Amino acid sequence: MSARSSRSKSGRAKPGLVLLDGRPAGAGRVTLVGAGPGDPELLTLKALKALQRADVVVHDALVSEAVLDLAGPDARRIDVAKRKSRHSYAQGDIDLLLVALARQGLDVVRLKGGDPFVFGRGGEELEACRAAGVACEVIPGITAALAAAAGAGAPLTHRGAAQAVTFVTAHAAGGETPDLDFAALAHPGQTVVVYMGLSKAGEIARRLIAAGRAPSTPALVVENASLPGERRIVTDLAGLGAASAGLTGPALLIVGEAMALADVGDAASTPSIQLRQGFAS
Repeated sequence: MSARSSRSKSGRAKPGLVLLDGRPAGAGRVTLVGAGPGDPELLTLKALKALQRADVVVHDALVSEAVLDLAGPDARRIDVAKRKSRHSYAQGDIDLLLVALARQGLDVVRLKGGDPFVFGRGGEELEACRAAGVACEVIPGITAALAAAAGAGAPLTHRGAAQAVTFVTAHAAGGETPDLDFAALAHPGQTVVVYMGLSKAGEIARRLIAAGRAPSTPALVVENASLPGERRIVTDLAGLGAASAGLTGPALLIVGEAMALADVGDAASTPSIQLRQGFAS
């Protein structure tokens, strides 16, 4: 299949967009697929079927090669390489790309690390398809927090230690720090999972402590969750910044009393947790 740049009504090529020739225009579709945290065995059966039937796979940098290799042999791959503030494609261009490919009658899989609707901007792509009248289905995936917690043996909720879990991101539009409610996040008895927070780990820890979270609160940093190179560091809130220094891969920061159960793989004894008074029932 040959490729060409799409053009606007003015005749100018739209940067970054690639259309496939040789296919009649028709009613294609877009499927937003959660690729999971990286381990191909954590991909759902429905996601696998969508990959195997796809004409085109539009994927992010965080999708592992092992998952991409499950696509059909004739499927074209388009890497839109979004990671933090380094974008080879702007989000608006990705939206246009998905719509343009589907309007050529193609079966398009938009493959996103983790789950499309957990800090994956899947909602924006769904809206773009709906606005363009393009059929769009969403297949959920295992988000990285679930894989990180499972791998470390540290439950995100745990009777007597964590009766709530909150997912937040440390990366807002334009690279700014989002306006998080640190007073709410500082309440004990809950687990806080921070996505895309590696470079701001020290700041996040300081603000949580300033809001009242105990510096001794257990914390876990997981880099490359579910992948062969997964790395886990057990620390506390006060040491979160130092523990995160030097890590470069995709990582999660997990703070909460239940992280006392985390196992880094070389502990001499089984981790345990002391139940807080009043939480044991």
